[in-house]
Amino acid sequence: MDLTIYGLALSRAGRCLWALEELGTDYAHVPTNFMGENKTPEFLAINPNGRLPALKHGDLCLFESMAINLYLARAFGRGGLQPDNEAGAAQAVQWSFWVMTECEQPLLHALFHSLGIMEFEQSPAKVQEQRDKLEEPLGVLNGALAGREYLVGSRFTIADLNVASVYLWATMAQVDLSAHSNANAWLARCLDRPARQKVGETAKAEMAKLG
Repeated sequence: MDLTIYGLALSRAGRCLWALEELGTDYAHVPTNFMGENKTPEFLAINPNGRLPALKHGDLCLFESMAINLYLARAFGRGGLQPDNEAGAAQAVQWSFWVMTECEQPLLHALFHSLGIMEFEQSPAKVQEQRDKLEEPLGVLNGALAGREYLVGSRFTIADLNVASVYLWATMAQVDLSAHSNANAWLARCLDRPARQKVGETAKAEMAKLG
């Protein structure tokens, strides 16, 4: 197989698998874990950072999930995940950077506090603290979605996928987004897509295997 994604569906690799499923392109999935398999010489030759996910496409090796997804959209997504013009492509990059810088950490910490994992105390109060940190960026997202179904243009693109893949953690942590009705409805619309549902089933199977 010419295109291979490394990582577990229950990790950030899930967003890359989601993109590949949306695109309908052939790929191989190597469910590499972060408990040693990401530190082997073979994997470090692909991603010297030893982090997941990573992608190998022919001679090209890529790391960072958002970079991988933006590449996949450009390489395979014309008329699909890739926006229709350069302005839209720039907006997709904008939203991908935005969600990582403004939203990822509080969402991830909310998830960890909700589950009591990764040395985070299980605490509804601390989940709410993280939710409070999201109020301003959620207002930005909600405003961007006023009167429209998707972030860029009139259809689902890589911009929506990348942002929704981070906000997925809000649903897993049972963080209430209902006060921002545009964003809440948009997220449900994105996560209900068959490609995302398929990756979610893979993630559930991985979780069960890990115990």
